[in-house]
Amino acid sequence: MNTLTKGLVVAAVQVLLVGSVGAKFLIDRANYPRVWVETAPYDPDLPIRGRYVRIAALVDVKRSETPDKPGTPDGPVMFAGRLEVQGERLVAIKDDYGRHWVSSRRCGESQCWQLDDALAYFIPEHVADPSRRPAGETLWVEVTVPPNGAPRPIRLGVRNDGQLTPLELR
Repeated sequence: MNTLTKGLVVAAVQVLLVGSVGAKFLIDRANYPRVWVETAPYDPDLPIRGRYVRIAALVDVKRSETPDKPGTPDGPVMFAGRLEVQGERLVAIKDDYGRHWVSSRRCGESQCWQLDDALAYFIPEHVADPSRRPAGETLWVEVTVPPNGAPRPIRLGVRNDGQLTPLELR
C-alpha cells in the first residue's frame, strides 16, 4: 500500500465518520418530537466566540412536583429533570436521574423556568445577531427533543402579536 492509497483510505474513513453523524441527526429529526420553545438569549461575553447565538430554552414545569412559585428570596430553585413534549410545549419533569438542570430565573417582571445548559445556534457571518429583537418581539427556537441529551436547535423564529414567523438567516 503506497502513501496515496493510505491517504485516500484515511480520507474515506473521515468522510464516513462525519457523514454518519449527519445521518444520525437527520434520522433523529425525523423520528423525535419537534417543538418551538421560547428563549432567553444572552451573550456569553467571550471575545472569540464565533458566529453563533447562545440561547437558554424556557420550559414549562410539571407543577405537581415543583414549587408553585419559582425562586425564593435566598436564590433560585433548581432541580434535575427530564424533558418531554406535551402538546406544543417543552415540559421539564422532576426526575432525580434526569439529565437536565432546570432553574428559576428572572424573565422581565416575572419568574420563569429555563434549562441551565444553553444552546448554541450558528449563524452566517453576514447576518445581524438575531437575538437583538425590537420591543414586542420574542426569539423562539425550534428544537428536536431526543430522549437522551440536550435539545438540538433546528431554526430560529420570532413571535410578534401572537404570530410565530421563522427567520430566514441566509
